[in-house]
Amino acid sequence: MCGIVGYVGKESATPILVESLKRLEYRGYDSAGITVFNGSLETFKTVGKIADLEDILPEETIANVGIGHTRWATHGKPETRNAHPHMSSCISVVHNGIIENYLQIKEMLIGLGYIFESDTDTEVIAHLLNYKMQSETKRPDLLTAVRETIRELEGSYAIAALCSDEPECLVFARKDSPLVLGIGEDGYYAASDVTAFLKYTKDVVYIDDNEIGSIRPDCIEVFDLKGNLLTKETHTIEWDLEAAEKAGYEHFMLKEIHELYLTPEQIKHLRRATIIACGTSWNAGILGKYLFEKLTGIHTDIETASEFRYGNPVLCGEELTIAITQSGETADTLAAVRSSKSYGCRNIAITNVVGSTITRESDSVVYTRAGPEIGVAATKTFTAQLITLYMLAIHLGRARGVISAEEAKNLIVNIKRLPGQIQKILNRKEEIRECAEQFADMKDYFFIGRYLNFPIALEGALKLKEISYIHAEGYAAGELKHGPLALLTEETPVVAIATMGHTYDKILSNIKEVKARNSTVIAVANEDDTEIEKYVDVVLRIPPSHEMTSPVLSSVVLQLLAYYTALAKDCSIDKPRNLAKSVTVE
Repeated sequence: MCGIVGYVGKESATPILVESLKRLEYRGYDSAGITVFNGSLETFKTVGKIADLEDILPEETIANVGIGHTRWATHGKPETRNAHPHMSSCISVVHNGIIENYLQIKEMLIGLGYIFESDTDTEVIAHLLNYKMQSETKRPDLLTAVRETIRELEGSYAIAALCSDEPECLVFARKDSPLVLGIGEDGYYAASDVTAFLKYTKDVVYIDDNEIGSIRPDCIEVFDLKGNLLTKETHTIEWDLEAAEKAGYEHFMLKEIHELYLTPEQIKHLRRATIIACGTSWNAGILGKYLFEKLTGIHTDIETASEFRYGNPVLCGEELTIAITQSGETADTLAAVRSSKSYGCRNIAITNVVGSTITRESDSVVYTRAGPEIGVAATKTFTAQLITLYMLAIHLGRARGVISAEEAKNLIVNIKRLPGQIQKILNRKEEIRECAEQFADMKDYFFIGRYLNFPIALEGALKLKEISYIHAEGYAAGELKHGPLALLTEETPVVAIATMGHTYDKILSNIKEVKARNSTVIAVANEDDTEIEKYVDVVLRIPPSHEMTSPVLSSVVLQLLAYYTALAKDCSIDKPRNLAKSVTVE
């Protein structure tokens, strides 16, 4: 999603803004721009990469105040005129979010004589701010004008604004879009994500919804919407103190699972669990559903976060909601968590980003700690989410007495084997590359799997369509005969996840159905399976593994298949068209 940066301090603002924008590239963007105060407000923006922005920047500036933005198009095409920052006379604004009533505001402003140069919803903020500051009675300062402006906005926003009349002041506001401040020795920072300014400072202040404030060379002030000054806690990002923080546990994940705010008695009396997620996290959640019902005996539902709060869910206080979000800022997932809390449900967040919004709004947090993932398509974070769900299910299953200590130990042993098994897959990646190149010109792909392999089929299809732009569909294999078989032709490769387990014979039957329609079948199968080659055209092998943990290995094979397919098609792999890493608006 869009990325915001801002700086007020002693140093030259331009290089700091550019460097900060580069660190937000992983969020996805189609254009970028900055505004700096260099005697007056000067704005530079362009479609394309941040390198393209650098090409149009002056070599030297004296500015030590500025704002910047990477845009991912929502309103208006990727064009320079739609790139941020947006100007209105003495005002410059960057914005992440969606203003739902922008058309009504735009019509009003046009009636007042304002001329719009873009198709964006953000430009209404700039012009509305300008209008508020033109009061004939008492001209307000920028902070007051922003407060008055956001009262008229409906939707979501993180805003940073500059005014040439107040050259050393940056004003910010937040509602439903992430915003965090950095406190450095030589200045103050504002950004959508701490990674933007982590090079400069590790001391941060998290801005919450419906808060507004200002950054000046000598201070930061944060207010509520009524104008009350707030006392905000400063947090220090301690990436290098892992050993001291583990408190005697072998891994952070184990420590965090033991810190869940659920007593053994509460765990025993859980009636139902609901997993809430979007995209790749939703696919992980489907596997989580199977794991929870198998290992904990808890009835588990899986819900698409974007639909959850609109469906009048039937929930009660004896239920557990588990929200999965890589970024911790996914707008739909955050909204669903807030909805579930209104029913009195206990909730657990599974996320990769320490200090993200969901970590502050959930009862308990388990960090996947996969490290930064810059590519838009989730890979290692998906794998980390799966491992977290395994460990959480084992923990709850033991607490409820559903699985024995021996069963839990056996599963954990097999989980610990996964890194070495994944390495064996990586050692054979050329076989996967050959397969990908063989079918890279296909227009359609099907992925099928049963039980634990069904969500992996969905994820395999998602990865392929995300980065290679090939139409791909994932199905529960038994559903083929209920319609999808009609779409199979000789030009439709079908990837069947046919690993060893209690559904193996069933998936073989589905493969035979596919072959009867003359489609090519690519099977993901165990190394020691000597039967599978009789029924399929290509076999991609995984090491022999436990039925419960084999989906992790299959997912790595399908990630590599998608990668090499996109590579063969010369696609933009890390930054697929139209997609963003973090979806922070509905």
